[in-house]
Amino acid sequence: MGLSAFGILTIMLGCVAGLFVLLTSFQAAYGGARNTGLRFSDMLPVISAYGTIAVTLVWLGIGSIMARRWARALLLIFSWVWLIMGVAMICFMAFLMPRMLANMPAGGTDGQPGLPSGMKEVVMAVMFLFIGVFFVIVPAVWIFFYRSRHVKATCETRDPVTRWTDACPLPVLGLCVMAMISEPMMLLMPFSGHVVMPFFGMFLTGIPGSIFWLAFAGIWFYAAWSLYKLEQRGWWLILIVLCVSMASALVTFARHDMAEMYSLMDYPEAQMEQIQNSGMLIGNHMAWLMSLSMLPFLGYLLYIKKFLRRSGDQAGPQQIPGASFQ
Repeated sequence: MGLSAFGILTIMLGCVAGLFVLLTSFQAAYGGARNTGLRFSDMLPVISAYGTIAVTLVWLGIGSIMARRWARALLLIFSWVWLIMGVAMICFMAFLMPRMLANMPAGGTDGQPGLPSGMKEVVMAVMFLFIGVFFVIVPAVWIFFYRSRHVKATCETRDPVTRWTDACPLPVLGLCVMAMISEPMMLLMPFSGHVVMPFFGMFLTGIPGSIFWLAFAGIWFYAAWSLYKLEQRGWWLILIVLCVSMASALVTFARHDMAEMYSLMDYPEAQMEQIQNSGMLIGNHMAWLMSLSMLPFLGYLLYIKKFLRRSGDQAGPQQIPGASFQ
């Protein structure tokens, strides 16, 4: 009963994500160019992200209704990622929202009216409440349900066949799944017209940037597949890519401002003006924030290393006590 109820709710969440695909597509096709100067290709990464989430949630909701063990594992992974993103969003908003609201002109602009006195605090409270409920409390409920040993036993009883999600511990599987899901968005980036890659003090754009981005997507795919097979080479490859990316971002943004990167991404002038007025591009604090955000991922990568096979070990998942967050 519970699996069916949560499955239906998951399908409903997928339908909401699907509505965002339609709304974003409509805005980009009909209202974007007139109001913000954005082209349809500019919105491809966002549309791709919403579309991937919509299809995934509907598929997982159906799997939950059918009590499939793969659906339970993937929904647990999705819920953890959802919760972590929510906590990160709260920290991010706590850092940026006061700056953005403080830099908004009191009288507004021609295209955007100013906020009345006292409304800035109300806006912050509403946004934090929304994020807290939808991105923290709701995924926490999903985690609580799908972590239940009763739910796990029900899925294993009604779906006794060994599935592909059983091939490795859940913490490793989570990283592999998220890496694979990001692949479609990576492959679409060269076609969005926004390919700008920070590369040790300079920005790669155009064909060099696209080639670099596609090469990065290929490396990421291979590393995820190798990690799924519990091979340490995949783990080392991800670690090297992470460290090189952090070093490249720090070196590049120590010499360049984020505004320059957005300019190279060919953002419309109206969009650039809104971002600059928000205070997000002042100095290079965004670069440091982006680099620091990689540290938790580095810690997680170090955590899952104990689940991988050593050289000479036979293929198959290691059975380590407490080796998963299921």
